[in-house]
Parts: sequence; C-alpha cells; structure tokens
Amino acid sequence: MLNKDPVNVYGFLMMNHLDQTLMPKFIIYVPFLNVAGMALFPFILIKEKRYRHDEVLMNHESIHLVQQLEFFILPFYILYLINYLFNLLKYGEHYKAYLNIFFEKEAYLHEGDLDYLKKRKFWAALSFIKPPK
Repeated sequence: MLNKDPVNVYGFLMMNHLDQTLMPKFIIYVPFLNVAGMALFPFILIKEKRYRHDEVLMNHESIHLVQQLEFFILPFYILYLINYLFNLLKYGEHYKAYLNIFFEKEAYLHEGDLDYLKKRKFWAALSFIKPPK
C-alpha cells in the first residue's frame, strides 16, 4: 500500500526542512531577489541571510517544495503561472492575483503551523481551488 504522508513519500528531501542542521544545504542567498523567499525545487532562495532563521518563511517555502514534488515540479510551475495569469485577468492587479494562487493560499494559511507538513494530506493544495462562479 502506498503511503501518502508527504514526509515519508519524499523521505530524505522533505525531512531536510525539518532538520535545522541539514537546512543550510538547501538555502541559497540571492540579494537581488524581489521577494523575501522563493522555492525553486530543491532550493529555497532568500533575499537576506537573516531569513534562514525565519521559521515561518522557511515553512511557507517548504510547503511549496512539497507542492512542487507532488505536481512533478514542471507541471507545478505551469499550473502556478496559469493560475496567476487567470487571477491577473480576474483581479487586475499583481498582488491580489498572487495571493489568490491556490498554491499560495495553502502556504499562507499554514505557514505559521510548523508541524503542518507532518500532518498535511497528499495534494492538499487542490482543496484551495475554487470553481468559477
């Protein structure tokens, strides 16, 4: 039987975000980044070195790493872009379009729950898709 627990499914890779001693291997400092952090599998890019100690930011980006794996990485980016463009047409502004990407909704809702990835259900991001009215 397939275990659908993300931490177990992705084994070593996803355990690293929980193990503070292994985390630095996966973090890249990018001072010209326009945002505080960004997940580009298998890395977390951060604008400032101090962000490596921001547990909420690291959890937010780790949620994205799990999402990226669940959607086989490249399809994640395609879905992310399509959802963003749809939202941009709908809302007419970048920030509102970004906040309404279903992947971002999940990450923002659960970024403060540092145990979220231990209990998260497989493909949980899909529950944040709203059908058009």
